[in-house]
Amino acid sequence: MTRKQTNRRSREAADRAERLIANYRPLPGVADEFIGPDGAIRPHWMRFVETMADLGPAEVQHRFALADRHLADSGVVFRVYGEENGDERPWPLSHVPFLIEPKEWARLEAGLIQRARLLDAILGDAYGEGWLAADGALPAAIIAGSPEYLRPLVGARPVGGHHLRFYAVDVGRGPDGRWWVVSDRSQAPSGAGYALENRIALSRALPDIFRSFNVERLAGFFQDFRAGLNALNRHEETRVALLTPGPLNETYFEHAYLARYLGFVLVEGEDLTVRDDTVYMRTISGLKRADVLLRRLDADFADPLELNPASRLGVPGLAGAVRQRNVAIANALGAGLVEARAMLGFLPGLARRVLGEDLILPNVATWWCGQTLERDHVVAEFDRMVIAPALGGSVPGLLDRGAMLGSAITPGHKAELIRALGRRGADFVGQEAVKLSTTPTWRGTGDEARLEPRPSILRLYVARGRDGWTVMPGGFCRISDQPDARAVTLHQGGASADVWVLSDEPVAETTLLPSPDKVALQRVTSTLPSRAAENLFWLGRYVERTEAALRLVRAIAGRHVDAEHDGAAVVERLDAALAEAGSVDDDEHATPSARALAILTDRGAFNTAPRLAEASRRAASVIRDRLSPDAWRCVADLEALMQQPLEGETDSDILERANAALRLIAAFSGLVHENMVRQHGWRFLETGRRIERGLAIARAVRYCGMSGRPGELDALLELADSHITYRIRYVMLPARVPVVDLVLLDSRNPRALAFQAERIRQLLLELPAHAPAGLLGPADRLATRLAAETGTADAAALGIDHILGFERDLMRISDEIALAYFTHRRPAEPAEGTA
Repeated sequence: MTRKQTNRRSREAADRAERLIANYRPLPGVADEFIGPDGAIRPHWMRFVETMADLGPAEVQHRFALADRHLADSGVVFRVYGEENGDERPWPLSHVPFLIEPKEWARLEAGLIQRARLLDAILGDAYGEGWLAADGALPAAIIAGSPEYLRPLVGARPVGGHHLRFYAVDVGRGPDGRWWVVSDRSQAPSGAGYALENRIALSRALPDIFRSFNVERLAGFFQDFRAGLNALNRHEETRVALLTPGPLNETYFEHAYLARYLGFVLVEGEDLTVRDDTVYMRTISGLKRADVLLRRLDADFADPLELNPASRLGVPGLAGAVRQRNVAIANALGAGLVEARAMLGFLPGLARRVLGEDLILPNVATWWCGQTLERDHVVAEFDRMVIAPALGGSVPGLLDRGAMLGSAITPGHKAELIRALGRRGADFVGQEAVKLSTTPTWRGTGDEARLEPRPSILRLYVARGRDGWTVMPGGFCRISDQPDARAVTLHQGGASADVWVLSDEPVAETTLLPSPDKVALQRVTSTLPSRAAENLFWLGRYVERTEAALRLVRAIAGRHVDAEHDGAAVVERLDAALAEAGSVDDDEHATPSARALAILTDRGAFNTAPRLAEASRRAASVIRDRLSPDAWRCVADLEALMQQPLEGETDSDILERANAALRLIAAFSGLVHENMVRQHGWRFLETGRRIERGLAIARAVRYCGMSGRPGELDALLELADSHITYRIRYVMLPARVPVVDLVLLDSRNPRALAFQAERIRQLLLELPAHAPAGLLGPADRLATRLAAETGTADAAALGIDHILGFERDLMRISDEIALAYFTHRRPAEPAEGTA
């Protein structure tokens, strides 16, 4: 590039930066991240604008698209409640990071650690001696009246001595530019995993900018947190388990992502059991101790015996195990007590009482209406305040949806609330009405691109590591789409931004991987919960069943498209095979083409391609921590393809859709075969595939392999993907005996039933219940017999009854696998470490 071109490019970049700055219009009366209190642009933001302007409009859009593509390819989603089945939405990323300079971060970091120490001490007192309530420093009504105060846990000392181990704070700037705490999150704080995904997406899209700004890394924080939890394990063989409510939870993606990233086992309540006040994990190898649980389940739902009897998500007896100090839970059951808004009004005094320090980070001003003077003040200033529940998320009949701005309440409702304040003031607080500070967001494309301020709230995280409290150098920023929003929620169209904590010096790279000299080599299979094994097994079956249906559809549509085929009789047999498999309704008036179309489009009938693809995705969603992003993407793309309407309803359209879906299934199968380590999880998935493939090929032989008609035998070779092998081997028109031998009894043909039987037998040999007491298990006996029969059968002598017997054996093998590993209806194996 010549000097003249360089100068012109520099002038263009300077013009773009000037336009971005000139078009920025801060909102009146609120603090702004871009503009400082003196009205000047903050230096780090000026540098960011100039850097983005240097890239040019086309490159900026390309970089933003890379970030979006990473999130889409990684399957980053969140679930929105209130819609049918809970709608999964793509993760909304704001492409401009939230920037924090080093001096500001140092104060935030100190304030967050102080706050964690304080709240942990309050929880210790509330569930311990109760001196703060006895002395009047913290009203007993705030503790005893809170739904998060769990009486069965009073007196229970947590393992490790800390009730808080992972804590989050929502902060914002006040009009004076200082940071204020808006709320505390101590129950089961969410967002840390999404913050990590935001960081990965944006750092990959803007790697040069990320490095030049010396952004602090996040891996060290997670490393310390993981080390702190691992230190609580009392047995070398136990692993930390992340307890999730399940795949219908709105942040389930984050649970699975964090479990995979931190090396924890993802479990649901049904994966755990309590025996003799000790928590065990149900695994395919029997019961394994679980010493540490990272809880993402609300405490009230954790134990239906002693806490919420309506819970179907928890573990009966868990509270008893906590009292006996046989399990460490992060955060401790009952830690949500300090989330109460009423607590905010007392924290400044409690900090001086408990820590002997003033709060570094002040709260939003809060008045608890359980006290006369405070209640009178709230009533007098009603229209200028936010009226909110003091101890929970709502006050039924009065504040059903939570906090309300006093000036926005109707006169009748206002009068009712004021009367309630007099009768039951302990249920309410008044809080200063604050406007959220704003941060820049990128709007428009090309030369029309501009920066616009939008209200934001910043969530920061503190964790208890092996050596004390540590703060995530970054966080999770939520940004509203509405310029005048007083609250930000992603459910109503907001976005999230990466948070960059800047450093004055180059930042050393960190990783969660141990250093080479500290790696403990191992090749043993990791803990596999029974639920995860079951979902892997059924994922294999659903994907293979989808493939079988699509192959039948393709064979039918192909014979209608290909004029050289005289396939009316063949199509009838293929159509009958579909009907028996349950893929279509038994409508005698439906044509084969209409049935094939229904298989590709009907979402209501049993075993249609859309239903099977949906079932595959649901099974995969429960084990996302055990699938690679590419494998998950294949399953998700398959469901998305099957949900799309066909462009037309001709046989050519059907054929094209079936081929596209089969290519996705082939990609998934290739990833499973080439990328999954041969451990128990892979064995269950592979066993499910082999059982379903065996059923499909046996059914195909019954319908297309017994008559000896060349057209039907040709269709059978197509369904078994064995045309080429047959032609090379026999160089003749299809004949019944060699075709049946190839697709049913040839143990070297990966589509043959004999091959499936032998693979199932070998896979079962590697599973824990293979030979209890030295004798083959029921599934092993069936598989061994099936492999022997298919390996020694004579194709010429096989009849339909023989083939039906093979199918029954496959289904019985499936049932025995479920009994041995999934349902636990047989006598439980001895718990590990017991006689």
